[in-house]
Amino acid sequence: MIAQVAPGGADGRGGRQARVLVVDDEEAIRSALSRALVAEGLAIELADSGSEGLRRALTEAFDLVILDLLMSGLDGLAVLRQLLRDRPWQPVMVLSCLADVRSKVDCFELGARDYLTKPFSLDELLARVRNQLRGDDFGRVMRVGNLRLHIGRMEADIGRGPAPLTRLEFLVLRELMEHAGQSVSKGQLLASVWGYEFEPGSNIVGVCVRRLRSKFGDHLIMTVRGEGYQLTAG
Repeated sequence: MIAQVAPGGADGRGGRQARVLVVDDEEAIRSALSRALVAEGLAIELADSGSEGLRRALTEAFDLVILDLLMSGLDGLAVLRQLLRDRPWQPVMVLSCLADVRSKVDCFELGARDYLTKPFSLDELLARVRNQLRGDDFGRVMRVGNLRLHIGRMEADIGRGPAPLTRLEFLVLRELMEHAGQSVSKGQLLASVWGYEFEPGSNIVGVCVRRLRSKFGDHLIMTVRGEGYQLTAG
């Protein structure tokens, strides 16, 4: 596809336009997103298939990839898996008509930064794109006792060397670190990490906590009976 570049405009990268790759096999979606993102002053590239999108994302530099899931041929989940295996730092925002919990969890586990369901509001999409492109926190490191969390790399280190985290593990650990010394309820974690205001019928919080304990030791996160979880890194 031919690149569509806005005449001027930048996102705070020293005058350089942010480059966004849109991967979607629906022409109407590509066209609408292209117009909206160009109006935001972004440099837009379009790919009409998963294979083309993956090739471009692996051979060129993009500040953000916007990726559909349901495409003929190579689907979006396969693109996401291969892309983030080779370029784990690449920000990817998923757009999909799939609104089920499993699809969202799978994408976040693979490393997607955001997930927006179709149909969507252009205003909301643009707000989320701006948030992803802001990039203010990439180099920030959170510290609680001897635990270090690198925000951009999604890595944690408790003194034994950095260990990579899935997106969900990262979000849960960050929430616990932001409330160090306090009990964080399961409901609060569901709301802040998964966006749920209700129990979805599976122990997704407990599963994520167990994964963090397996990586950093059972002592890292304490279960507070009747209250939730508390970070205990000293």
